Amino acid sequence: MSFKHIHMMAEDDDDPMLSAVNLVDVFLVLVVALLTAVAAQSQSNAEENVTIIRNPGQPNMEVVVRENGKEIKFKGAGSAGAGEGQRAGVAYKLKDGNIVYVPESGASAPKPATAGQGAR
Repeated sequence: MSFKHIHMMAEDDDDPMLSAVNLVDVFLVLVVALLTAVAAQSQSNAEENVTIIRNPGQPNMEVVVRENGKEIKFKGAGSAGAGEGQRAGVAYKLKDGNIVYVPESGASAPKPATAGQGAR
């Protein structure tokens, strides 16, 4: 073995650019891995069923429902419970969080629609 070959190997190991290039490669691999993780997380969130209420209690309240990748928006009319109707009963919330509906004694059951009238 000649000393000329040993001297050439020693020169290659002292090059500071080799370590910088290796660091750049490592950081590129980390960036690609992080971008892949973010993309996978955003795709899994798109498939979830989500309900969002924007500006609750305000006249411009909006409810956004996302189900199976489809988004449906409901906008408030500015008033709660406006329209025709009659009181049908009372709802009570129990301590455990369940809601119980109790029909009023004078409330009658709704009349079923006949074939000629159609439901409204």
